[in-house]
Amino acid sequence: MLYLVPTPLGNLKDITLRSLEVLQQVDVILCEDTRTSARLLNHYQIQKPVSPYHQHNEHKIVQHIVDQLRAGKTMALITDAGTPGISDPAFLLVRECIKQDVKVECLPGATAFVPALVNSGIPTNRFVFEGFLPIKKGRQTLLKQLAEEERTMIIYESPMRLVKTLEEFITYFGADRQCCVSRELTKMFEENKRGTLREVADHFKAKAVKGEIVIVLAGKE
Repeated sequence: MLYLVPTPLGNLKDITLRSLEVLQQVDVILCEDTRTSARLLNHYQIQKPVSPYHQHNEHKIVQHIVDQLRAGKTMALITDAGTPGISDPAFLLVRECIKQDVKVECLPGATAFVPALVNSGIPTNRFVFEGFLPIKKGRQTLLKQLAEEERTMIIYESPMRLVKTLEEFITYFGADRQCCVSRELTKMFEENKRGTLREVADHFKAKAVKGEIVIVLAGKE
């Protein structure tokens, strides 16, 4: 049995009682970064064997993990924050488990784009999640395609590239396109900056940007 267990974006109270119960009961906890996960596990006094599972080793160890699951072990997969599989490793393992008849269960819980979308003030009835855009190859082609997208768009970005990305959006979508940039969601310095692309870009140009970034962008009218 493999459980996909969402973990808090920042505030450790944002974990479900069921998630804690599962983490207490499994044989092994697979972690994107064992050092980051230790903060959560120690806080809730969860003492279980942990093993690293991330984008740099998943191809090498996925079959080994499935073999252990088929042998009767129960495992939980957690990432540094949010739901496994949403811009974080999980897909390869889930696909292989399904192929080999290992039961998979995903618990409901924290995902950064949901609060960012809901509090953006931009239509929520139809949206497309793009995750992290390509840094180089295929980026311009994708931006040209998204310029014609009529649904609300959700994009993840690093703080280092935020301003550059917003300036690119101005080029492809126009300076007056409505957007909202959310950062440090659920944390002490949470910020949700709403306005036109030009207003939001100018705001972040004038300050040092830190934290995880979610950009919500209005679709083409």
